[in-house]
This record gives sequence, C-alpha cells and structure tokens, in this order.
Amino acid sequence: MQLIDSHTHLYLPEFDDDRDEVIERAIDRGVTKMLLPNIDKDSVEPMLQLTVDYPGICFPMIGAHPTSIKDDYKEHLKAIHDNIKRYKFIAIGEIGIDLYRDKTYIREQKEAFTEQLRIAGREKLPVVIHTRESHDIILRLLDDAGIPDLRGVFHAFTGDHGQAREIIERGFLIGIGGILTFRNSSLDKTLEMIDMEHIILETDSPFLAPVPKRGKRNESSYIRYIAEKLSEIKKLPLEEIAGISTSNCNNLFKLY
Repeated sequence: MQLIDSHTHLYLPEFDDDRDEVIERAIDRGVTKMLLPNIDKDSVEPMLQLTVDYPGICFPMIGAHPTSIKDDYKEHLKAIHDNIKRYKFIAIGEIGIDLYRDKTYIREQKEAFTEQLRIAGREKLPVVIHTRESHDIILRLLDDAGIPDLRGVFHAFTGDHGQAREIIERGFLIGIGGILTFRNSSLDKTLEMIDMEHIILETDSPFLAPVPKRGKRNESSYIRYIAEKLSEIKKLPLEEIAGISTSNCNNLFKLY
C-alpha cells in the first residue's frame, strides 16, 4: 500500500533534530512521496535542500503563505518570480487568504494571492490554497482571476458540504488532514457525501497531528491515521482509500 503526504513542512526547524528519522519512518509506513509547500522567501533554500537529499520522494512547491504577507510582500513575490526561473516546482503554494486572527493586511493578501494565481496560470501549475475565515473571498478572487484550466487543492479543508461542492464545481480537490480525526469535527458527515475522486490526503506536519497523536508534533508517517479514519467513514478498504487518493495526487501534481 502506497500513500502520498500532499502537504508537509518537513523543512521547518521543528524537524532539525531528527529530520532524516522522520522521513525514514514515513517511508517505512508506505509514504512514497512527500510534497513540500513553501511559505516565504526564507524557506526556499531549506526546502530545496530536502529535494536534493531525497530525490523522487520530496517535491517542492513555491509560494508565499498568507500569514507571511506583510508590508514586504512584494519581496516574497519577487523571490517566487526569481526562483521559478531557476528550479522546477510541482505547484504554486501555499497561497491564500487567512483572516482568522489579523485582518491588517487583507489588501496585501488579496494582491499577493491574485498575483500568485497569475503565475500558476502562466506556468501551467496547480495551486495549493490556504483558506481560513476567507472561503467566499477566495472563490470570488478565483472567479475574478479568470485563469483557464486552473486546478489545485483547497488544503486543510474543514468546511461543510455546500462549500465542498463550490470547490469541486471549480475543478479543485479537497485536502483532508488530521482534523478529520478530531472528536469535535463534523468533517465526517461532509465526506460521507463527497466522492473519493475529489479527495487527497495530507498531514500539514508539524501542525494538526491526528488522533491518537493529537497535541504532539505531526509528521508524515501519521497520514496512515487519516487514511484509516477516512476508510471507516467511507466504508471502503484502506487499500482503496490509499490507491484513489494517491492516484488523485499523482494526477494533480503530475508526479508520474
């Protein structure tokens, strides 16, 4: 059985003491590929080093996370433009709008998100979208951008069935992570109504560890717990959940 962790920040300092061991544990548990979303200009170098150390296993994206967008956001955008000329990336991400705690830079977030959508359209790359307290804004900006054949995934989806349908109608996938396993999550009811062809799996490590590891540092090997929970909800064999989600991921990011 093979799994893909479609969203893991393995290059962050949380893994500095045991990064190799973390990756080996994931491989031992059937995680064949780990996809690395970029968050800002300073995280590009450590992320790319991982792809050198683990070719064919770690795959890089390029983007500016919405919480990285401040007054200097144009520097992050310039880094994206510069790096995309030098390296091969599988996606533009992690990009989006985050209004959970701070709305100070909402204008800058919108501008940065739209510019990164344009880059994705020009480069013919999928996008990995972070949305927090911003679902309607994100959809409006996507529609306004009007980029033909734009595809991607709404990462760390926690919405309801109506929001899922709006995402799917636009040709996007839904990224499901550890929140699915939380006792107070209502995602199980939503996912009962969503076909597997629209779903990929992710950990978002080191964040949002699934039960039974909740509260600890997350890592890519824990994606097995997410797959097991989805298998229970969908009443499908674990191998089928792994196979479909892996195929969806390979197709979206062209990991052939």
